[in-house]
Amino acid sequence: MGKKGNMIPVPTGGSGLLPKVLGALIALALLVFVVKHPTDAANWAKALAAGIGSIIDGIAAFTRQLAA
Repeated sequence: MGKKGNMIPVPTGGSGLLPKVLGALIALALLVFVVKHPTDAANWAKALAAGIGSIIDGIAAFTRQLAA
């Protein structure tokens, strides 16, 4: 029996141009926001960090309740 190619498509590892362009545009927009409005950006960053912290605390409390 001869060898045939893999029937399941395997990603080649390279990403297209669109994700790179979108990522660059988002990074540029964030940079412009931080430069033009540093106080607002700092407040948003603090709020984001507090939100992530409360999510982690909630997950920890949940797992503690499962273990009890």
